[in-house]
Amino acid sequence: MTWLVQPSLVNEPFSDPGLFIDFRFDRRALLFDLGDLTPLSPRQLVRVTHAFVSHTHMDHFAGFDRVLRVCLHRTAPLHLIGPAGFANRVEHKLRAYTLNLLDEDSIDFVIVVSEFSGAGFDRVCEFRAREAFRRREMPAVHLSPSLLLDEEEFRVEGTVLDHGIPCLAFAFEEKLRVNVWREALRRLGLPVGPWLREAKRAVRQGAPDNSQVCIRDGLAISLGDLKQYALRTARGQKIAYVVDLAYDEQNVEKVVALARDADQLFIEAPFLDVDANIAAERWHLTARQAGDIAKRAGVRRLFPFHFSARYRDRAEELTREAQEAFSVSESPELPD
Repeated sequence: MTWLVQPSLVNEPFSDPGLFIDFRFDRRALLFDLGDLTPLSPRQLVRVTHAFVSHTHMDHFAGFDRVLRVCLHRTAPLHLIGPAGFANRVEHKLRAYTLNLLDEDSIDFVIVVSEFSGAGFDRVCEFRAREAFRRREMPAVHLSPSLLLDEEEFRVEGTVLDHGIPCLAFAFEEKLRVNVWREALRRLGLPVGPWLREAKRAVRQGAPDNSQVCIRDGLAISLGDLKQYALRTARGQKIAYVVDLAYDEQNVEKVVALARDADQLFIEAPFLDVDANIAAERWHLTARQAGDIAKRAGVRRLFPFHFSARYRDRAEELTREAQEAFSVSESPELPD
């Protein structure tokens, strides 16, 4: 089956962390972290509907300005999700600019900023271009405690980790996937068209097989027949993104729960295990610890990244150490 989305790291492992999730059959994308976004084209950035920011250290947030510049004249809103205090930092970024050319006649580009505390959104703010991005407090959004975004085809969950400051980790998960077998449609004499979206929605919602799916005026087919001949279902893909955390019991438990059974885990591995003391001092993981977490979570594929520049010529060692820990049963001891 073809995946609905394609994830890719924004930069090589020694550069700023970031994950770009591109929707293959839709004009949209998601971003996880806003560090150096130079490798992404304006065409890619303008498709971003939601950006999930782990925290506002420079290598995770400096790219906000480029996103703003690219998206400033579009009509679709940009949703930003970050930890406590995030709205203040976005506001300060916006106030740094001279905005006298924005007025009531401007395209009304809107930035919606939500702060996630671990138990839900504590604050939601809106910044509108027609108001020169003056801050507006909005009603809080109430979702289940770990849920950041819930749409028909996917959800995004988050958790708060300890990096000396609150730092968010994220998991993107497709819901039930419904794929279309085009050859079967041809044999049934049915065209490809918008009606298939409604058919997929009916499958996800558990509609009865005798439900009629309207293809066009005067032409319909039962959902049961579509399921039998032309629609195939499968578990959705799960992608987890984890950066900047200390290796302690609480953090590990949170990541394991968030990334459980993920198809792909993108996780930081800044230090070799021989330098575990340095990693601990800086509230980061070693490559071995990253591999251990991936194994505990039962993920299918591990992608270590966010390497420290001190190992610039030793990338293979970091990757090998993470992958070896991922493939063996012995786990490093957690600090007391």
